[in-house]
Amino acid sequence: MGLCDEVRRHCAAVVAEARFVEIDPEAIGRVEPGPPPALDPRAHYLEGEPGDVAAYLLTLDAINFGSGWFPTLRRAPGRSGYFTIAARLAERFRAAGPWSPAELRELDAAAVAAVLGQDPDHELMALHARALNDLGAFLGDRTALDAVAAAEGSAERLAEQVAAGMPFFDDRGFYKRAQILPHDLALAGVADFADLDRLTIFADNLVPHVLRGDGVLHYDPALSSRIDSGEPLEVGSREEVEIRACAVHAGELIAAGLGVAPRIVDGWLWNRGQQLRYKARPRHRTRSVWY
Repeated sequence: MGLCDEVRRHCAAVVAEARFVEIDPEAIGRVEPGPPPALDPRAHYLEGEPGDVAAYLLTLDAINFGSGWFPTLRRAPGRSGYFTIAARLAERFRAAGPWSPAELRELDAAAVAAVLGQDPDHELMALHARALNDLGAFLGDRTALDAVAAAEGSAERLAEQVAAGMPFFDDRGFYKRAQILPHDLALAGVADFADLDRLTIFADNLVPHVLRGDGVLHYDPALSSRIDSGEPLEVGSREEVEIRACAVHAGELIAAGLGVAPRIVDGWLWNRGQQLRYKARPRHRTRSVWY
Protein backbone atom coordinates (compact mmCIF):
# COMPACT_ATOMS: atom_id res chain seq x y z
CA MET A 1 0.00 0.00 0.00
CA GLY A 2 1.39 3.36 -1.02
CA LEU A 3 1.36 6.60 0.93
CA CYS A 4 -1.75 7.95 -0.79
CA ASP A 5 -3.70 4.76 -0.12
CA GLU A 6 -2.58 4.94 3.50
CA VAL A 7 -3.98 8.47 3.80
CA ARG A 8 -7.30 7.50 2.20
CA ARG A 9 -7.70 4.42 4.38
CA HIS A 10 -6.77 6.28 7.56
CA CYS A 11 -9.14 9.17 6.89
CA ALA A 12 -12.04 6.90 5.94
CA ALA A 13 -11.56 4.98 9.20
CA VAL A 14 -11.57 8.21 11.23
CA VAL A 15 -14.71 9.42 9.47
CA ALA A 16 -16.50 6.14 10.19
CA GLU A 17 -16.04 6.65 13.94
CA ALA A 18 -16.11 10.46 14.10
CA ARG A 19 -17.79 12.02 17.13
CA PHE A 20 -17.06 15.73 16.70
CA VAL A 21 -17.19 16.32 12.93
CA GLU A 22 -19.58 15.06 10.28
CA ILE A 23 -19.85 15.37 6.51
CA ASP A 24 -23.12 16.59 5.01
CA PRO A 25 -23.56 14.43 1.88
CA GLU A 26 -26.12 16.81 0.37
CA ALA A 27 -23.72 19.74 0.59
CA ILE A 28 -21.03 17.78 -1.29
CA GLY A 29 -22.85 18.35 -4.55
CA ARG A 30 -23.11 22.09 -3.99
CA VAL A 31 -19.35 22.74 -3.94
CA GLU A 32 -18.51 24.99 -6.88
CA PRO A 33 -15.40 24.59 -9.06
CA GLY A 34 -12.80 27.33 -9.09
CA PRO A 35 -9.76 28.42 -11.09
CA PRO A 36 -7.05 25.80 -11.70
CA PRO A 37 -4.38 25.59 -8.96
CA ALA A 38 -1.45 27.92 -9.56
CA LEU A 39 1.48 29.41 -7.66
CA ASP A 40 1.38 33.19 -7.29
CA PRO A 41 4.44 34.60 -9.12
CA ARG A 42 4.27 37.75 -6.99
CA ALA A 43 4.86 35.78 -3.79
CA HIS A 44 6.93 32.85 -5.08
CA TYR A 45 10.29 32.60 -6.80
CA LEU A 46 9.35 31.02 -10.13
CA GLU A 47 11.35 32.96 -12.72
CA GLY A 48 14.80 31.47 -12.06
CA GLU A 49 16.62 28.51 -13.54
CA PRO A 50 14.78 25.19 -12.97
CA GLY A 51 17.32 24.02 -10.41
CA ASP A 52 17.00 27.22 -8.40
CA VAL A 53 13.19 27.17 -8.55
CA ALA A 54 13.18 23.54 -7.43
CA ALA A 55 15.51 24.47 -4.55
CA TYR A 56 13.21 27.35 -3.59
CA LEU A 57 10.13 25.12 -3.49
CA LEU A 58 11.91 22.37 -1.57
CA THR A 59 13.10 25.01 0.92
CA LEU A 60 9.68 26.67 1.16
CA ASP A 61 7.86 23.40 1.64
CA ALA A 62 10.36 22.36 4.31
CA ILE A 63 9.14 25.33 6.39
CA ASN A 64 5.54 25.37 5.14
CA PHE A 65 4.10 24.93 8.62
CA GLY A 66 3.29 27.02 11.65
CA SER A 67 -0.25 28.24 10.97
CA GLY A 68 -0.93 27.93 14.67
CA TRP A 69 1.72 30.59 15.26
CA PHE A 70 0.84 32.81 12.28
CA PRO A 71 -1.27 35.28 14.31
CA THR A 72 1.90 36.06 16.30
CA LEU A 73 4.16 36.62 13.28
CA ARG A 74 5.22 39.97 11.88
CA ARG A 75 3.25 39.77 8.63
CA ALA A 76 3.66 41.92 5.54
CA PRO A 77 0.77 44.33 4.92
CA GLY A 78 -2.09 42.52 3.23
CA ARG A 79 -0.32 39.14 3.35
CA SER A 80 -1.13 36.02 5.31
CA GLY A 81 1.47 34.19 7.35
CA TYR A 82 2.13 31.74 4.52
CA PHE A 83 2.48 34.41 1.84
CA THR A 84 4.70 36.51 4.11
CA ILE A 85 7.12 33.60 4.50
CA ALA A 86 6.93 32.61 0.81
CA ALA A 87 7.61 36.17 -0.34
CA ARG A 88 10.48 36.82 2.09
CA LEU A 89 12.12 33.55 1.07
CA ALA A 90 11.64 34.48 -2.60
CA GLU A 91 13.42 37.78 -1.96
CA ARG A 92 16.36 35.88 -0.49
CA PHE A 93 16.58 33.57 -3.52
CA ARG A 94 16.43 36.50 -5.94
CA ALA A 95 19.22 38.27 -4.09
CA ALA A 96 21.54 35.39 -3.23
CA GLY A 97 20.27 32.17 -4.78
CA PRO A 98 19.70 28.93 -2.88
CA TRP A 99 21.54 27.78 0.19
CA SER A 100 23.86 24.84 -0.40
CA PRO A 101 23.08 21.65 1.54
CA ALA A 102 26.06 22.40 3.80
CA GLU A 103 24.73 25.90 4.48
CA LEU A 104 21.26 24.53 5.23
CA ARG A 105 22.78 22.19 7.80
CA GLU A 106 24.35 25.16 9.61
CA LEU A 107 21.39 27.58 9.72
CA ASP A 108 20.16 28.68 13.13
CA ALA A 109 17.04 30.52 14.32
CA ALA A 110 18.69 33.94 14.05
CA ALA A 111 19.70 33.37 10.42
CA VAL A 112 16.24 32.14 9.48
CA ALA A 113 14.55 34.99 11.31
CA ALA A 114 16.72 37.52 9.47
CA VAL A 115 15.56 36.14 6.12
CA LEU A 116 11.90 35.91 7.12
CA GLY A 117 11.78 39.27 8.92
CA GLN A 118 10.86 37.79 12.29
CA ASP A 119 12.01 37.92 15.90
CA PRO A 120 14.88 35.41 16.33
CA ASP A 121 13.44 34.37 19.70
CA HIS A 122 10.11 33.39 18.15
CA GLU A 123 9.48 29.69 18.74
CA LEU A 124 8.67 29.08 15.08
CA MET A 125 12.08 30.31 13.92
CA ALA A 126 13.87 27.57 15.85
CA LEU A 127 11.52 24.98 14.33
CA HIS A 128 12.07 26.38 10.85
CA ALA A 129 15.84 26.26 11.39
CA ARG A 130 15.61 22.63 12.44
CA ALA A 131 13.49 21.84 9.37
CA LEU A 132 16.11 23.43 7.10
CA ASN A 133 18.90 21.57 8.88
CA ASP A 134 16.97 18.36 8.17
CA LEU A 135 16.62 19.38 4.53
CA GLY A 136 20.38 19.86 4.27
CA ALA A 137 20.91 16.40 5.75
CA PHE A 138 18.33 14.88 3.40
CA LEU A 139 20.01 16.41 0.36
CA GLY A 140 23.53 15.42 1.38
CA ASP A 141 25.61 16.29 -1.67
CA ARG A 142 22.61 16.32 -4.03
CA THR A 143 20.92 19.25 -5.69
CA ALA A 144 17.18 19.75 -5.40
CA LEU A 145 16.70 18.39 -8.92
CA ASP A 146 18.81 15.33 -8.01
CA ALA A 147 16.45 14.66 -5.10
CA VAL A 148 13.43 15.05 -7.36
CA ALA A 149 14.96 12.75 -9.98
CA ALA A 150 15.40 10.04 -7.34
CA ALA A 151 11.61 9.67 -7.29
CA GLU A 152 11.74 8.53 -10.94
CA GLY A 153 8.72 10.51 -12.06
CA SER A 154 6.42 9.49 -9.19
CA ALA A 155 4.79 12.13 -6.98
CA GLU A 156 3.84 9.47 -4.49
CA ARG A 157 7.40 8.14 -4.31
CA LEU A 158 8.80 11.63 -3.76
CA ALA A 159 6.28 12.14 -0.94
CA GLU A 160 7.36 8.83 0.59
CA GLN A 161 11.03 9.74 0.31
CA VAL A 162 10.74 13.14 2.00
CA ALA A 163 8.47 11.68 4.70
CA ALA A 164 11.05 8.99 5.42
CA GLY A 165 13.98 11.39 5.21
CA MET A 166 12.82 14.41 7.22
CA PRO A 167 10.95 14.12 10.55
CA PHE A 168 8.79 17.21 10.02
CA PHE A 169 7.34 15.69 6.83
CA ASP A 170 6.39 12.44 8.58
CA ASP A 171 2.76 13.46 9.15
CA ARG A 172 1.36 9.95 9.44
CA GLY A 173 -2.16 9.42 8.25
CA PHE A 174 -2.15 12.71 6.31
CA TYR A 175 1.32 13.55 4.89
CA LYS A 176 0.13 17.03 4.02
CA ARG A 177 3.47 18.67 3.25
CA ALA A 178 5.02 15.54 1.76
CA GLN A 179 2.25 15.50 -0.82
CA ILE A 180 2.20 19.23 -1.52
CA LEU A 181 5.88 19.23 -2.49
CA PRO A 182 5.49 17.31 -5.79
CA HIS A 183 2.31 19.27 -6.47
CA ASP A 184 4.17 22.57 -6.12
CA LEU A 185 7.08 21.35 -8.25
CA ALA A 186 4.65 20.34 -10.99
CA LEU A 187 2.78 23.66 -10.82
CA ALA A 188 6.09 25.48 -11.22
CA GLY A 189 6.92 23.41 -14.29
CA VAL A 190 10.20 22.06 -12.92
CA ALA A 191 9.11 18.43 -12.51
CA ASP A 192 6.75 15.98 -14.20
CA PHE A 193 4.99 13.19 -12.33
CA ALA A 194 2.95 10.49 -14.03
CA ASP A 195 0.87 9.84 -10.91
CA LEU A 196 0.24 13.43 -9.75
CA ASP A 197 -3.51 12.85 -9.59
CA ARG A 198 -2.97 10.08 -7.02
CA LEU A 199 -2.42 12.76 -4.38
CA THR A 200 -5.14 13.48 -1.83
CA ILE A 201 -6.08 16.97 -0.67
CA PHE A 202 -3.51 18.57 1.60
CA ALA A 203 -5.01 18.44 5.09
CA ASP A 204 -4.36 21.71 6.90
CA ASN A 205 -6.62 24.12 8.78
CA LEU A 206 -7.81 26.29 5.87
CA VAL A 207 -9.41 23.69 3.60
CA PRO A 208 -11.60 22.26 6.40
CA HIS A 209 -12.44 25.82 7.41
CA VAL A 210 -13.76 26.52 3.90
CA LEU A 211 -15.69 23.24 3.90
CA ARG A 212 -17.20 24.21 7.22
CA GLY A 213 -18.16 27.62 5.88
CA ASP A 214 -19.77 25.99 2.84
CA GLY A 215 -21.80 23.61 5.00
CA VAL A 216 -19.94 20.46 3.97
CA LEU A 217 -18.48 19.91 7.44
CA HIS A 218 -20.48 20.28 10.63
CA TYR A 219 -18.76 20.50 14.00
CA ASP A 220 -20.04 19.52 17.41
CA PRO A 221 -21.42 22.68 19.11
CA ALA A 222 -18.78 22.59 21.84
CA LEU A 223 -16.00 22.22 19.27
CA SER A 224 -17.47 25.05 17.19
CA SER A 225 -17.53 27.28 20.26
CA ARG A 226 -13.90 26.53 21.10
CA ILE A 227 -12.74 27.30 17.55
CA ASP A 228 -14.87 30.43 17.24
CA SER A 229 -13.44 31.75 20.51
CA GLY A 230 -9.88 31.21 19.29
CA GLU A 231 -9.04 28.39 21.67
CA PRO A 232 -6.20 26.30 20.17
CA LEU A 233 -6.67 22.59 19.60
CA GLU A 234 -4.00 20.17 20.71
CA VAL A 235 -2.13 18.53 17.86
CA GLY A 236 -3.17 14.90 17.56
CA SER A 237 -6.31 15.37 19.64
CA ARG A 238 -9.39 13.51 18.49
CA GLU A 239 -11.08 16.75 17.44
CA GLU A 240 -8.09 17.96 15.41
CA VAL A 241 -7.63 14.60 13.70
CA GLU A 242 -11.33 14.39 12.83
CA ILE A 243 -11.30 17.86 11.27
CA ARG A 244 -8.40 16.95 9.00
CA ALA A 245 -9.64 13.46 8.17
CA CYS A 246 -13.17 14.59 7.37
CA ALA A 247 -11.75 17.27 5.08
CA VAL A 248 -9.69 14.69 3.19
CA HIS A 249 -12.62 12.30 2.87
CA ALA A 250 -14.96 15.09 1.79
CA GLY A 251 -12.37 16.10 -0.79
CA GLU A 252 -12.46 12.56 -2.19
CA LEU A 253 -16.24 12.68 -2.46
CA ILE A 254 -16.23 16.11 -4.12
CA ALA A 255 -13.51 15.04 -6.56
CA ALA A 256 -15.41 11.88 -7.49
CA GLY A 257 -18.64 13.80 -8.00
CA LEU A 258 -17.04 16.40 -10.25
CA GLY A 259 -14.67 14.06 -12.06
CA VAL A 260 -11.46 15.85 -11.07
CA ALA A 261 -8.41 14.94 -9.02
CA PRO A 262 -8.54 15.69 -5.26
CA ARG A 263 -5.51 17.98 -5.59
CA ILE A 264 -7.59 20.18 -7.92
CA VAL A 265 -10.34 20.37 -5.32
CA ASP A 266 -7.75 21.36 -2.73
CA GLY A 267 -6.64 24.25 -4.93
CA TRP A 268 -10.21 25.46 -5.36
CA LEU A 269 -10.88 25.39 -1.64
CA TRP A 270 -7.54 26.83 -0.51
CA ASN A 271 -7.78 29.75 -2.93
CA ARG A 272 -11.39 30.35 -1.94
CA GLY A 273 -10.22 30.55 1.65
CA GLN A 274 -8.35 33.78 0.85
CA GLN A 275 -11.69 35.57 0.50
CA LEU A 276 -12.77 37.93 3.28
CA ARG A 277 -15.94 36.01 4.04
CA TYR A 278 -13.85 33.04 5.14
CA LYS A 279 -11.20 35.13 6.88
CA ALA A 280 -13.89 36.87 8.93
CA ARG A 281 -14.52 33.69 10.94
CA PRO A 282 -11.80 31.96 13.00
CA ARG A 283 -10.43 28.69 11.71
CA HIS A 284 -9.02 26.06 14.04
CA ARG A 285 -5.49 26.76 15.24
CA THR A 286 -3.00 24.08 16.24
CA ARG A 287 0.69 24.64 16.91
CA SER A 288 2.09 21.88 14.78
CA VAL A 289 4.90 21.12 12.36
CA TRP A 290 2.41 19.38 10.07
CA TYR A 291 0.68 22.52 8.72
